[in-house]
Amino acid sequence: MTVVDPQGRVGVAQAPRPGPSERADGPSGGRRDWVLTVVHVATDAAMIVLAFFTSWAIRYVAEIGPEIEETNYVPFSVFAPVLLGLIPVSLLAIAFSGLYRQRRGTEWFDDIPSVTRSIALATMTLFAGVALLRYPATSRLTFILTWFTATLFVILGRAIVQLVASILHQRGIGVERVLIVGGNNLGRIIMQSLASRAHLGYYVVGFVDDDRAGDFGRFRHLGGLDDVERLAEEEKIDQVIVALPAASHAAILRIVDHCRQGQVSFKLVPDLYEMSLSRVDVDTVSGIPLIGLKDVAIIGWNALTKRAIDIVVASLALLALSPILAVIALLIKLESRGPVLYHHTRIGKNRLPFTMFKFRSMRQDADKLRAAMLKEQDGDNRLFKDRRDPRITRVGGVIRRWSLDELPQFWNVLIGDMSVVGPRPQIPPEVANYEDWHYKRLAVSPGLTGLWQVSGRSELTFDEMVIYDIYYIENWSLGLDFRILLRTVPAVLQGRGAF
Repeated sequence: MTVVDPQGRVGVAQAPRPGPSERADGPSGGRRDWVLTVVHVATDAAMIVLAFFTSWAIRYVAEIGPEIEETNYVPFSVFAPVLLGLIPVSLLAIAFSGLYRQRRGTEWFDDIPSVTRSIALATMTLFAGVALLRYPATSRLTFILTWFTATLFVILGRAIVQLVASILHQRGIGVERVLIVGGNNLGRIIMQSLASRAHLGYYVVGFVDDDRAGDFGRFRHLGGLDDVERLAEEEKIDQVIVALPAASHAAILRIVDHCRQGQVSFKLVPDLYEMSLSRVDVDTVSGIPLIGLKDVAIIGWNALTKRAIDIVVASLALLALSPILAVIALLIKLESRGPVLYHHTRIGKNRLPFTMFKFRSMRQDADKLRAAMLKEQDGDNRLFKDRRDPRITRVGGVIRRWSLDELPQFWNVLIGDMSVVGPRPQIPPEVANYEDWHYKRLAVSPGLTGLWQVSGRSELTFDEMVIYDIYYIENWSLGLDFRILLRTVPAVLQGRGAF
């Protein structure tokens, strides 16, 4: 989620979790960013040293590659001066790539392309220098290995730093308290984005809006726009994010002025979001910005590419997971009577029904009991979930906890009913209760995993889920699918919202 700070810098929005009741201790704002920058520089340098030594050891100790005659052996002491040059050159290249500017909205894997380019540039520069000076440490294989290992180690180091930061944030260290101004769709998306990514260190205290009186799901409505100044003091707000439409220009200026007087950091969300920000397409002619709307992302070549990847991934997954599938099938069969697979009608792309396959995790008469449970629950029947669902079997509880019951859906992906990544398919009674704007989530093939599943899964409300699905549809890219797949792994391992 893109946001713009007072200096015009573009950043990305983040997420909370049941957070601290008072302003968090520890570094925040500029001090926090400075600390993180130092940590990143130190970690990158350490990883480059480790990578260079590892590369030398692979070549000259393990003797991987062409045979090394005794006269051609080069001790590490000869390579040491090269390492002393590689460290600053690599750090400078990484710095010029902007990777030391703290961007809370990014994940560690977002740095992969820039780190790869920076390390490649630094390694080639050092090799060229060594060759020109006729320095004896000219092993091309060692430099190639250094490029590979340094890229891998630096990325690994950044992932570790992010993991440690996430743990500290979950313990209330370095967390910034955020107040959202605006309860419209844009404000809701900002709150959801912040709430789903706790590792970024933001805690959404609540939101203010003149046109809404009640809470939005788990987010508290704290008052109207005139209450911002009071709330900033009472709630010890570190940062205010203004997500108001352009028509509220006077209110925006007033809030910005309050923030400046109270020395509270603030960010403004461009009103382009209100016109479906994800579809905004900006071009320039002689420096004059021209703004249009993008088409739905998953069409034409994009759709063909996504389909080809689905076929490859589903085929490999079914082949590789076949032993696990067999074991799960046997356990289900031994525990209770009934079929191993659960066949159920779901609504897919363009509202067309299809048969979805899952491992059976409930009693055989689960569907008959569902109507009665809906009446007892008196909840949102567009997204029925119950943590203490009595229909779930013991084996079912385990495979649902780890999402193993979903594995047969790779067959649905292979035959084209589903995609690996996409909106979650729902059953016809749930779709029958849709409001008009909800149907947009049916514009693409449903998926095994999706943006809302990795952003809170079953902890989200139905409307929150639809907002995520629509954002995915309008912003699809191979990179977004890749990031969702990477975020699926920890979401499944941690069992966030899985029941």
